[in-house]
Amino acid sequence: MNESQLKLENGLRSLPGLLKPLAELPGVRFESLGAFEIGAQKYSLPRFTLRGPNSSDPIRIGIFAAIHGDEPAGALAAANFLAEAAREPDLVENFLLQIYPVCNPTGFEDNTRHSRRGKDLNREFWKSSPEPEIEILEHELRTQHFSGIIQLHADDTSDGLYGFVRGHTLTENLLRPALAEAGKILPRNVNATIDGFAARDGIIYHSYEGILAAPMQSEPPFEIILETPHHAPMELQVEALVIAIRTILGEYRRLISFAANI
Repeated sequence: MNESQLKLENGLRSLPGLLKPLAELPGVRFESLGAFEIGAQKYSLPRFTLRGPNSSDPIRIGIFAAIHGDEPAGALAAANFLAEAAREPDLVENFLLQIYPVCNPTGFEDNTRHSRRGKDLNREFWKSSPEPEIEILEHELRTQHFSGIIQLHADDTSDGLYGFVRGHTLTENLLRPALAEAGKILPRNVNATIDGFAARDGIIYHSYEGILAAPMQSEPPFEIILETPHHAPMELQVEALVIAIRTILGEYRRLISFAANI
């Protein structure tokens, strides 16, 4: 799937153009979460669930994209990865994936960072926000008990790939190989300061307040935010993100298996 397939004559992006093919994938369950109105139009948040082989006690992973509506590479990468995993289930062996490809549907349609209500949704989490998208996503983050959370973003001030790490102590060991593999598609940002934060080898260890994140809990999941350079060709951003997701899942499966055999 590519961005040109989602363009409508009125200049908006087509949500059904992205979602309908995914809902028809074999083994994938599609659900519409919540229901809210903006400007007399009805919206919900899409969630796609795919259970891999040998997942009677699955590793639960949440993949979130397009919380900023003008970053379509994440939505396309989430869609393309889901399609790959449906065709090749061994990619997600032991996992239960829950993929939220469009967390800001009005911003995605309008190609704007903010929602149509004028909010940067990625600064609203865990602040008692009344925004319906936030309420839906916070409920998911509280109740789905993810072992890992992967977010897909693009940065229009960066000339290379980078990522944020949060949560579980092994997170950096997942992001490093992911950046190395994705770095074969697009260059990595190795500046000492990225997006206003100190960075090392393309990895940032702090983040903004109010971003999409797991609630406080005794066993935090790994949390990775992947950022592509927004001005790079779209197809390369998508390819780099898909490779990064595949690498993170493969490394996590390997590390879990190693720990179980110690």
